[in-house]
Amino acid sequence: MRGFLVLAARILVSGALLYLALRGVNFAAIQSRLSQSSPAWILGWMALSVLVNIVQIFFGALRWREISRLCAAPLQASQAFRYNMIGTFFNQTLPSTIGGDAVRLWLVSRTGAGWRAATYSVLVDRAVGLIALAFMVVFSLPWSYQLIGNTQGRLALVLIDLAAICAGLGFLFLGHLPWAWLRSWWPTRHIHACSLIANRAVFDRHSGPKIAILSLCVHILTVVIAWCTVRAISAPVDFEQIFLLIPPIVLVTMLPISIAGWGVREATMMVAFGYAGLAQTDGTMVSLLFGASSFAVGAIGGLIWIFSAEKAEKMPKTLAEAD
Repeated sequence: MRGFLVLAARILVSGALLYLALRGVNFAAIQSRLSQSSPAWILGWMALSVLVNIVQIFFGALRWREISRLCAAPLQASQAFRYNMIGTFFNQTLPSTIGGDAVRLWLVSRTGAGWRAATYSVLVDRAVGLIALAFMVVFSLPWSYQLIGNTQGRLALVLIDLAAICAGLGFLFLGHLPWAWLRSWWPTRHIHACSLIANRAVFDRHSGPKIAILSLCVHILTVVIAWCTVRAISAPVDFEQIFLLIPPIVLVTMLPISIAGWGVREATMMVAFGYAGLAQTDGTMVSLLFGASSFAVGAIGGLIWIFSAEKAEKMPKTLAEAD
């Protein structure tokens, strides 16, 4: 019952935010914008966005493979890619990326790695991605300030990145604290262990540069996916503008308060485009097409899941209910 109420609450949040984002949309302007592009042009760019999305998932799988090795849960590149694709399917039906991560965790655990190693690999992978994204936004702040002239927009950008960077650095710093209770108290023991693994992954001279480059590629490809949707509707937006706007939007979308980011992404994209002096309607359209691209990739992941050997295995009840 509790799980149903939480899911219902997130559906309501997604619906409410989508309503707020679409309420002020000028549909005549959307029709005019779409009329400037032929169906073949739109479908071509959307197909490219789906392809880039799949490549991004592959780069994420390569990073996860490096991290899982440090967690004593080694994965082959093809195996990690397949699990990530299946995870994208569950991301479309469960809150934010939590559903996909839970399924990835289960899939790794059944390889013989055990629940603890599987959990550590997924959590550290997610944390490293967040840290890389936060640093990417930090380094782009000087250019973002030039793009966003609105005082409230600049303040929101700083606060979002400050929260993300503090969370990321705090997580890494936790592994250096010598306090014994961190390793003995149950609520902190596993977080401390994940922090130690994350430090090894980030600062190791062999794995660190590889993980950093893969993380950067993952986030840059997110920008490329958004750029493909911009080109699909022929919106007057430069790649540099998308490069500065998308990473902070992704940070906000990672909050597990909606279904697959729907609603949160549209509302945030609309506001961000407005702060940057761009048409908010274009921001909403880009966000909807971005979500459609992710949905298409999730559908491919669903097919991989349906025909996989793991589908026949008995899943934990909480995961089986989501399928």
